[in-house]
Amino acid sequence: MLRSIMSQQKSRLELPATLSASLEAGHPWVYRDRVPRGFSAPDGALLRVRAGSYSGWGLWDASSPIALRMLSHREEPTAAWLRTRVAEAWELRALVRSEDTNAYRLVFGEGDGLPGITVDLYDTTCVVITYADGLARLLDWLVVALRDIAPIERVVRRRRGRDHDRLELLWGSPVPGEIVVRENGMRLRVDLERGQKTGLFLDHRDNRSLVKRLAAGRRVLNLFSYTGAFSLAAALGGAEHVTSVDVSAGAMAAARQNFADNGLDPNAHEFLVRDVFEHLAEARGRGQRFDLVVSDPPSFANSRGQLKTALKAYRKLTADGLRVVRSGGLYAAASCTAQVSPEAFKSVIAEAAARVNRRFQIVHEAAHAFDHPVMIAHPEGRYLKLVLGRVLENS
Repeated sequence: MLRSIMSQQKSRLELPATLSASLEAGHPWVYRDRVPRGFSAPDGALLRVRAGSYSGWGLWDASSPIALRMLSHREEPTAAWLRTRVAEAWELRALVRSEDTNAYRLVFGEGDGLPGITVDLYDTTCVVITYADGLARLLDWLVVALRDIAPIERVVRRRRGRDHDRLELLWGSPVPGEIVVRENGMRLRVDLERGQKTGLFLDHRDNRSLVKRLAAGRRVLNLFSYTGAFSLAAALGGAEHVTSVDVSAGAMAAARQNFADNGLDPNAHEFLVRDVFEHLAEARGRGQRFDLVVSDPPSFANSRGQLKTALKAYRKLTADGLRVVRSGGLYAAASCTAQVSPEAFKSVIAEAAARVNRRFQIVHEAAHAFDHPVMIAHPEGRYLKLVLGRVLENS
């Protein structure tokens, strides 16, 4: 039997009228400092929210800075309401799925009207992540909706553990230890339990296709390469040689296996278990130059308070990376740090280029792929930035 989030006593919350415009426009978050002092509710309680002329339904989070995740403006959330949100998300993913691609983000939280919930589809396995404990109250409804709408064999939830994340089977057959998926024809191995995020960085799918188109005949350096998806795309695109650098030995072993699975000889390329900053210093000292450098580091900030440190780290990384690009070569700089805006990221690149006496000519900018939609009133949802530039010596 489904757990009902309405089994609790319904509560009401009156918010400042100044929030009316943003909530009416569809912003899905209410921060704790905007909630009247002294208000409390059980974690996961569904609240009837009013702010001036606005009225809607939100889910209470008792601990995080985001106190309310707004679910609905017009109707009380029910199983049918949630099924509609999943059906809308599934319809949009028709832009992505094909015989060549069976791995993508099926539900992108706020962008699909289900704030705090993501669902990644790997072939016939749905992997769910929730970003607030109270969202567990929606899981039964979510599982039923996914089973009804998508041709899947299992739904699992990835939860953070003390030493590593763990998987909880919510429905279906047991989870295989490893899944092989297709992305634009590439075969990629996915470790659902120990891999980063839910196993792959699905948000970079289109950016990997871009690198594949640009790689022919080039010597490529992939920094923070993880399991080598960018590296594999470059090699399949005809790169002369690909060097992959990541601090994780396990990721490097998986990258080599991905090359072999796609009919490429891993020994024809280089897989280095190294700190990226140390490797760049050594490469510069040896006079190494590359035709295409891809830099996709992990997030450098988890809060606004870490923004200054994050910008400093991006500035140093970009300066070090630009030093090993040959004149006329390409540098693809990526950032998944939500606290860093696209304009701030480009400013950092400009500062780094000036520091190392290079000209950086932007030729392409990108964000997430189609399966990561962003609501127009929620710019915070656009976390991923990729800036591709041609690097030239200063004249």
